[in-house]
Amino acid sequence: MVTFSPNHPSAEKTVEKSPWWSIQLFRGIINDVHRRAPYYASDWWDAWDYRVVPATIYMYFANVLPALAFSLDMFEQTKGSYGVNEVLLASVLGAVVFSFFAAQPLCIVGVTGPITVFNYTVYMIMTPRETPYMEFMCWICLWSMVMHFALAISNACNAVKWVTRFSCDIFGFYVAFIYLQMGIRVLTRQWSEGDASAYLSISIALLVLIFAYAGGFIGESHLFNHPIRVFFKDYGTPLTVIFFTGYQYFGKMRRIEVETLPITKAFFPTSDRDWFIRFWEISVGEVFLAIPFALLLTILFYFDHNVSSLISQGTEFPLKKPAGFHWDFFLLGITTGVSGILGLPAPNGLIPQAPFHTASLCVTRKVADESSETKGKFTTVVDHVVEQRVSNLAQGLLVLGTMTGPLLTVLGLIPQAVMAGLFFVMGLQALEGNGLTLKLLYLLQEDNLISPSEAFRKARLGAVWAFVAIELVGFGATFAITQTIAAVGFPVIIFILIPVRTFLMPKWFRPAELGVLDAPTASAFTLESVGGSWGNYEGDTAVSSAVDVSDMRDSVDGDAMERGSVRIDESPDQIREIERTRSKIE
Repeated sequence: MVTFSPNHPSAEKTVEKSPWWSIQLFRGIINDVHRRAPYYASDWWDAWDYRVVPATIYMYFANVLPALAFSLDMFEQTKGSYGVNEVLLASVLGAVVFSFFAAQPLCIVGVTGPITVFNYTVYMIMTPRETPYMEFMCWICLWSMVMHFALAISNACNAVKWVTRFSCDIFGFYVAFIYLQMGIRVLTRQWSEGDASAYLSISIALLVLIFAYAGGFIGESHLFNHPIRVFFKDYGTPLTVIFFTGYQYFGKMRRIEVETLPITKAFFPTSDRDWFIRFWEISVGEVFLAIPFALLLTILFYFDHNVSSLISQGTEFPLKKPAGFHWDFFLLGITTGVSGILGLPAPNGLIPQAPFHTASLCVTRKVADESSETKGKFTTVVDHVVEQRVSNLAQGLLVLGTMTGPLLTVLGLIPQAVMAGLFFVMGLQALEGNGLTLKLLYLLQEDNLISPSEAFRKARLGAVWAFVAIELVGFGATFAITQTIAAVGFPVIIFILIPVRTFLMPKWFRPAELGVLDAPTASAFTLESVGGSWGNYEGDTAVSSAVDVSDMRDSVDGDAMERGSVRIDESPDQIREIERTRSKIE
């Protein structure tokens, strides 16, 4: 909720805005470019900051390692249609386009788990019909590009204001389980080299999980001193991958053959084809058959990318430069179309890499704690974020360097079991901070051991159970459909979550309870691009409302979210996420 004191200038203003459904073509794109253009030069000059260096290195590994894991899954499921080079080049395409042109260059763009599921499901549906797969995927991307343009031009991204933590938590829960499922699927393929190979692969995957997760745990804990924690946080996972790539050559294990990551010639496609897809070599009927698939892809990207952008600009980050959802979605249409023509998996905003990128660029400072209980102690808070374009571009260029011959040869040594372990790590880390997980843990705790200050106590216990049940039903429906041949339809279920939260849940829950159980994904400042914030989260009115936040840009503090006459209320999930992000930065 955003409230203004009577003396604040905005309190005397009457905000005039068109309703969300009004069509004023190009208005959102023009406003996004107009707001962000004055900061373009500073986006490059502000990169002269030490935080850019560790952020670049951290994001390179955080982007390339999951991308390699996804490439393995798509290689197996699409019979070699997509491989390492395609996935790496897709990440490079997203990084270059968004670092140079995006209104929000902090959002990391690459290949995600949901698009992996989409791609191989289309393969399973269309190849039995003897439809040329890459040509068909190209038309899906081209049609989707047109749909992206239409949505951006017609200001459809204004509906992003309705995306709350409710929808984001369900989607994040789904992504986490997709990661876990992919890890298990990789391990089930390891019996081709015999039982010994399979058992060694399982042990490697579990060891990667243990060591990489332990590194992340130490990085977020208060163990050891600050430099050691930062080292474990930034380099624990890549060092784990390096060590267990060579682990198979120790002692008697060197006699056991294990499946490794499939690679191809440097800068060449995985399959025997050119980079340019001959999309005209397909029947007219199949061209139009691609339209419903393109619609599903557009729905997926509309939700996935905008959510990634939202949480990379969450209320825990004191950002000073404006966002731009319409223009960025237009750019995403361009990268989607280019990906289809080049035969790449289409990139979009990454979760959790996008918010981790912003967190890695936070500069902290110590302030004295004035509370009566802890007076005299110091607290680490986020002072500002190094908002710039260089770290995204640099990590993309590093990914491009990974496509060279020597580095591809090194990648070919990585056991598939290491990729399975990475899937497990990503899945557990995604579950750990998820709002749905936090609510489940609250419900499973012994009642007399729950702190009296726990915010969830403000809601009826039955309301908390009902809210969690609805979230689990949404997750279950999404995950269940991906286990069938109808998996390409899962974006529709995800999209339906938004109107369920917007129009139905206010009828089922008390306003104050929704204020405790749910919250906006981003601050009103971030949502200025889409017409302002939605809802009143102390008394959730379930109606669209906008506030003029142009005068509060320098008033919003990323730590307490309260300064002067502007206050933004946060839910328990947001507070926990802020504290979790702070510990990572520290």
